[in-house]
Formats: sequence, structure tokens, C-alpha cells
Amino acid sequence: MSDAPHPLSEERLDRFARHIVLPEIGGAGQAAISRAHVVLLGLGGIGAPALQYLAGAGIGKLTLVDDDKVSASNLQRQTIYTTRDIGHGKAVSARRWLANFDEKLDVTIHDRRIAPDNVRAIIDGADLVIDGTDNFATRLTVSDACVAAGVPLLSAAVGRFQGQVGAFAGHRDGQPCYRCFVGDAFDAEDCDTCAEDGVLGAMVGWVGTFAAMQAIRILVHATGGMGDPQWGKLHLMDGIKPGMRTLNIVKDPACSGCG
Repeated sequence: MSDAPHPLSEERLDRFARHIVLPEIGGAGQAAISRAHVVLLGLGGIGAPALQYLAGAGIGKLTLVDDDKVSASNLQRQTIYTTRDIGHGKAVSARRWLANFDEKLDVTIHDRRIAPDNVRAIIDGADLVIDGTDNFATRLTVSDACVAAGVPLLSAAVGRFQGQVGAFAGHRDGQPCYRCFVGDAFDAEDCDTCAEDGVLGAMVGWVGTFAAMQAIRILVHATGGMGDPQWGKLHLMDGIKPGMRTLNIVKDPACSGCG
């Protein structure tokens, strides 16, 4: 993130006034948000509500990545799409939603599947990557690339009535990466999906919006902001109780991703 001043026009000051009056954000924090480049991987149940609140917060540059098309079954939880989007690419539809919401945002889309041979080019130069993809193989590929590129990672996942959001900075001394948490046993694409197990739409919304809040926490950290960026903390969310608990993930010295 550039340290150069980022003056906000009168129109933008008015748009983000409710942020700016918060001492934890203020003008400096909002300027930091407006300079930030966030890569959002996956524009599904988690990515859709996360995108809405990231855009609402005024994230200056967004890179959106998804190779899927909108289907009728998505509309139960993927809040940026409508019936008219069915059959169209999610990345293109998400960019259309953003253009209607805030034309001042800088948006780039990639409508191809994340793979080891393209992920580095997509995330290079970002201030933060948010991963809402739906299988461990992709998540581990993303985690390894983030460590190599020196980019922090917010990883979010959900199933049925359970969710999790964790912040990882494995490129930093003493900090774990996502692979430290799950290990090497999940590099194959064989995990369960919400199509098989089901998922409550509102639960996905909770996870996505919490991920957006944690992203803002990270992006304003340099200005004093919202306190600890919470590296290595995994928040587990339970929609049935309801409740939340937090685990501390430790760095694995033998980790193949960041050790």
C-alpha cells in the first residue's frame, strides 16, 4: 500500500462520512482503505457479501477472480446476483454490480480457475488476498503463493451452520500460514462442498461480512485503527448456538509453505 497522500473529494468524504467519524478509522484510515488493493478469490457465497462491504468501504482497487457461472441455486446466498445473471460469468456479473454501485472503484476481473501457474501473477502487488474458494487444493495453492509474494491472506470458509475466518501472514517471522493450520494432507481436490452438505444462506452472509470487517481491520492497522490485525487467529463461527470462539494457530517450523 502506498504511503502517498490520497486526497478524498468532497463527494467521497460525504460517501464515507460514517467511517471518518469513527476514531478507529478517521480520515487517515479511510485514505488507507481508498489506496488499498484487495484480491478477492471466489465470488460465491462468501465472496458476494464480502464484496458488497468492501465496495461500500471504498477499497480503491479490487481484483475479482472466479471461473464459474451464476446458477439458480446460487441465488439463495450469493447476494450480488439476480435471476437475469443466471448463465453469465460471476466475474463479469460482479463487475457489473460494482459499476452500478460505485463507478469510482478500480476493478479488474479474471474468469479463470486459480492454479499454481497463474496465481502469483494475480496476487502480486496486492495489499491483501481474501480467499473464499471452495476446496483445499486451491486454498493451499493460494496460501503458498501469498507467502512467496509477501502478501497477507484472509481465509474464509463455511458449511451448513459453521464458518471460519482466519488471518495469516506466513511471510512474517514467527507468523503461521494457512498450510501451518491444515497441513499437507488436503492438497487433493476431494473435500466436501455445500452442494453435498447444504448451507444456510444467512450463515454464509455472516462469514462474508465478518471477513470484510477483518479485511478493514488489517488495512487500517498502519494508521492505528482497529488494533491487532490478528495474525494467526482463527475465528470459528457457530450459527446454531449462536456463538464464536477463537483459536491461535502456531507457526510450524517444518511447514512446506512457510517453514
